[in-house]
Amino acid sequence: MTIRVLLADDQALLRSAFRVLVDSEPDMEVVGEASDGAEAVRLAKEERADVVLMDIRMPGTDGLAATRLISADPSLAQVRVVILTTFEVDDYVVQSLRAGASGFLGKGSEPDELLSAIRIAAGGEALLSPAATKGLIARFLAQGDAADDADDPARAARLDALTVREREVLVQVAGGHSNDEIAERLEVSPLTVKTHVNRAMAKLGARDRAQLVVIAYESGLVRPRVE
Repeated sequence: MTIRVLLADDQALLRSAFRVLVDSEPDMEVVGEASDGAEAVRLAKEERADVVLMDIRMPGTDGLAATRLISADPSLAQVRVVILTTFEVDDYVVQSLRAGASGFLGKGSEPDELLSAIRIAAGGEALLSPAATKGLIARFLAQGDAADDADDPARAARLDALTVREREVLVQVAGGHSNDEIAERLEVSPLTVKTHVNRAMAKLGARDRAQLVVIAYESGLVRPRVE
């Protein structure tokens, strides 16, 4: 099965470089290029993209707004957005994860990392750069009013639908652990972990593991660790 990739970046040179890289893979193809967020949303629909590599800063409709539009559109439920950023500690990245992005990747990443990220996002089962994403979310939720938000009963109430085991698995997911690692830690099978993760996603209305991490922090289930 070929992964259909859409490139959204206002720099034509970067789009060309990404196109050459992606099209060189036998299991991927670039189905469109967008120079702004509005065009990215339109092409995601028209070209039936599986993964959108989305730049944050673009003229007009930026990557954050485009990610929200894609995530809110039921007809684009299969689309996974990977945020491309120059600065991996950008506050917009956290907002994008909350908006429904599957994860983020620095523009300085190695080619193999980018290709791997596309495959992971297309699979829909794993969080991109789990430890880094977890640390990023923790950093920003530890700032400003994040601590007060975590104590908000309404946020914590979101977890009431989860079983005890599902909460345990959610804590491990927020820790950046893979299904195999969680299975070893909790002494269960990877398939059992996958089942718990899927059920937690369904109950919490999360598109993927990235959003589960955000919910774990926002609800106060996991506390940000400030270095």
